[in-house]
Amino acid sequence: MKSKILTRSAAAVAVAVAVSAGYVAGHNNVPAPQVIAPAQAAMMPAEAAAKTGIPDFSGLVETYGPAVVNISAKHVVKQTAQRRGGGNGNGNANQVPMDPDDPFYQFFKRFYGNVPGLGGGGGDGGSGADRPSEGLGSGFIVSSDGYILTNAHVVDNANVVTVKLTDKREYRAKVIGADKQSDVAVLKIDAKDLPTVKIGDPNGSKVGQWVVAIGSPYGFDNTVTSGIISAKSRALPNENYTPFIQTDVPVNPGNSGGPLFNLQGEVIGINSMIYSQTGGFQGLSFAIPINEAIKVKDAIIKTGHVDRGRLGVTVQGMNQTLANSFGMKSPAGALVSSVEPGGPAAKAGLQPGDVITALNGAPVADSTSLPAQVAGLAPGTSAKVTVWRDKSAKDLDVTIGALKDAKTASANANGDDGGASAQDARLGVAVRPLTPEEKQQGSVSRGLLVQQSNGAAANAGIQPGDVILAVNGQPVTSPQQLKAMISKAGDSIALLIQRDDAQIFVPVDLG
Repeated sequence: MKSKILTRSAAAVAVAVAVSAGYVAGHNNVPAPQVIAPAQAAMMPAEAAAKTGIPDFSGLVETYGPAVVNISAKHVVKQTAQRRGGGNGNGNANQVPMDPDDPFYQFFKRFYGNVPGLGGGGGDGGSGADRPSEGLGSGFIVSSDGYILTNAHVVDNANVVTVKLTDKREYRAKVIGADKQSDVAVLKIDAKDLPTVKIGDPNGSKVGQWVVAIGSPYGFDNTVTSGIISAKSRALPNENYTPFIQTDVPVNPGNSGGPLFNLQGEVIGINSMIYSQTGGFQGLSFAIPINEAIKVKDAIIKTGHVDRGRLGVTVQGMNQTLANSFGMKSPAGALVSSVEPGGPAAKAGLQPGDVITALNGAPVADSTSLPAQVAGLAPGTSAKVTVWRDKSAKDLDVTIGALKDAKTASANANGDDGGASAQDARLGVAVRPLTPEEKQQGSVSRGLLVQQSNGAAANAGIQPGDVILAVNGQPVTSPQQLKAMISKAGDSIALLIQRDDAQIFVPVDLG
């Protein structure tokens, strides 16, 4: 089975492709749908729109299509010696202009492997020369004097960026700045009186509404596709600071950086990535909300960089079992699994086991929404963090740090050892105290090493080699203490464990 991946839909490699398409005619006895204008569709009730059919996007495209541009980004690829046996003598070897550990390496390798001259060239290694490669993306003009928004990954590492308008004019673009955290880049071309898009408010959009994308998939300029908003404020792996708009608009390599329009012709997002097993569109595409992108643009133009707030905690999601363990009615908020020593949260008194439920009075729905809320705060400002601790709410004042100073949270705690190896039948684990060597190697100063796991613990995912640090937020230092805690516990508990280099809470149903 092929694994599903999140794929940046940008930078379609400049490869000549041949495509064929089939057209399926409708049944004769099925009435043709009535065509309606976008403005009419926006005013109609949902029931009426469903009866009249698909809206006409031609007016939108005619008005704002000229403000959508094609972006060609040339990169310099350093050719290094191939792995032994990797060359095939035809120049189509394994060289791809990105780190092989990058999750999108295999996706781009499929295209770069078919571009003559981008491989190592022979069975005995590459020549070591610099060779150019060209990627394609999209963008849109936001000011008549030449400012353009696109994705940061479209122009990443490019030394020559060319912008082509719909009237075939071409300009050499300057990269004013790029923010990889949000995947937004700002370009500037030397031109005046350019067509521009109209900026909308994504907060006013609704799931189920029609949206339109214009871009250059696979290099086909000004391609128009449409669909609906599938979800809002979608959090994606490793994309913690952007509440994405999810759509089913067909988006493919080369669409990245292009605009996502609502039916009023307003840009509400920047198409950024797709979820795919094959590298092509499979029904899930994601766009950066335009209000987030505009904040980034303004910061880049004003200061050249983007400042984001940082709290200094690692959080995980809540479920009903964890909520029951902490005495909460519903599994809302973000559960703190570790706190960075000396960080803003530690100085404010936050602890592992706290559940962050609000930030400056704004509810924290879950662990995926918290990073974006914190990132939106200015470093150095004071914020009120509401946490659930010991079955009651507590407010803590924290001074927000700067994200650029972030460090990996280490798993340190205070405590002492004690007791001997023991087994708890109700929990289903056999544990023993850590040896001094294990404490040193694992960067923990206390805890119980799991030797065997079965029953309730095994069902919850506890594994041999895990280190149990706390039960329901209370540190555990000996097998006897663990056994006493389990005997007094209710039907569910939350175990804080150390696994590899991470601390996580694991809900365990003891019922």
